[in-house]
Amino acid sequence: MPSVVPPRASVDRAELTRTGASASLAALRGHALELLPTVTAGYLETGAGDQGTVHLNTADFERVRLAPHVLRDVAEVSTATTLLGRRVASPLAVAPVGAHGLFHPTAECGTASGADAAGLPMSLSAYSNTPIEQVARHTGAGVWAQINVPPDRQYLWGFLDRVQHCAEAVVITVDTPVVGARESQVWDGLTLPDGLAYPMQDGLDPRSERGDSIYRSALDAGFTLSVLEDVVERSPLPVIVKGFLRGDDARAAVQAGAAAVIVSNHGGRNLDSGLSTIRALPAVSAAVDGQVPVLIDGGIRRGTDILKALALGARGVLVGRPVMWGLTVGGADGVQHVLSTLKRELAMAMALCGVRTVDDITPDLIHDQQWNSH
Repeated sequence: MPSVVPPRASVDRAELTRTGASASLAALRGHALELLPTVTAGYLETGAGDQGTVHLNTADFERVRLAPHVLRDVAEVSTATTLLGRRVASPLAVAPVGAHGLFHPTAECGTASGADAAGLPMSLSAYSNTPIEQVARHTGAGVWAQINVPPDRQYLWGFLDRVQHCAEAVVITVDTPVVGARESQVWDGLTLPDGLAYPMQDGLDPRSERGDSIYRSALDAGFTLSVLEDVVERSPLPVIVKGFLRGDDARAAVQAGAAAVIVSNHGGRNLDSGLSTIRALPAVSAAVDGQVPVLIDGGIRRGTDILKALALGARGVLVGRPVMWGLTVGGADGVQHVLSTLKRELAMAMALCGVRTVDDITPDLIHDQQWNSH
């Protein structure tokens, strides 16, 4: 198969600062894509179909306009908040992304170390190249264990038992009964080069297909609310449910026992022509009505994006692709750089909008009220 592993070691923090990558996440992205093999870059950057949803995730954030307050005391601004009972440095977490070993030799341990240095939790994909037990030793800021539910119930119950000792929550992804048309990706998303594996997938065969079927044996296309209720009942940890673009579905998950919900379209990697996550957020937030925290991923590239998401009802955001850019360029230091940059930009945006704390961010900061409705 074509090379998918970056053919160089990481740069140190001083070099990261000296490069143009320190100027913005957009510059960091450009540096990362120069370093990554074409196949790996395609896996990271592309989406399903004609990739309309991928582009909308970022474009719709730009369409949300802010109406800032002035004449407010912003001599001290704090981005600190609480996510799932843990005090965090900013309303941010690392989104689940598979196969960090394709981006840097330190793989998920590097990501966890960088997130820990930024004071933020990490959501670890079940398609991690590193066992969760090892990743958890690299962070005191918390790990959430993510899984795409397989039809093998014994594996699922075993996964819940395994992660309870090293994770703070379980993230159940519900928007992938099948995989979308990812012809732009080139890589099959599963086959790994020598030296890398999916240790959290032991006992499953995610590659097996049934001829030209749309189904994958490791994805449960029959996963329903009743099974989610079983997961909630069996899990010793809080269950976060990820993948909502509709308020009614999110409300049903909360009624089934979800401790939090994540507005997500899988980074535009499954269903093309779907809603952007920021467009879907207000309806989900209204339907949940404060019963549990609402989080969002997809398209967050600036601190202003975080402020917009919080103003429209999110408690926090998850960031995926930018974290991988940082990991590629600088390992743990690169990850910390990305998360610290977003935290700093959020503090700037808050001060410029006249708010001192995350709890002061209110819907009236959004100028066009169409974003506050269906």
